[in-house]
Amino acid sequence: MPRYELALIMKVMQRPETAAALRRTVESMMERGAVVRSLENLGERLLPYRISKHNQKHSRGTYFLIDFYAAPTILTGLLDNLDRDVDVVRPTFLKKDTVTEVSRQTCCGPEPTSKSQDAVGK
Repeated sequence: MPRYELALIMKVMQRPETAAALRRTVESMMERGAVVRSLENLGERLLPYRISKHNQKHSRGTYFLIDFYAAPTILTGLLDNLDRDVDVVRPTFLKKDTVTEVSRQTCCGPEPTSKSQDAVGK
């Protein structure tokens, strides 16, 4: 299963309501077969612009990042579910790269030579 990240903006609510909405979101992901790796609360922030959702205008939001593994086929149903949730302002799925190490190969230019090769050539 590929690894994804859900950047979730929820409307500003009290802590119990936020926890209930977040639990509802994570449970719906797990019911569809997703494996949640981590959940990160990025806090309440001012939105970059006003967002209208479910006949409400939002200028502030609570940001969350959810890191998970899931089959690509469940993403459309999950996005549809999140779009209908009145507490979710903006859900965004991002596919995470599986390669975490930066390759040591150079992209261009001559190959580096060692000093011993330069001394032998002279």
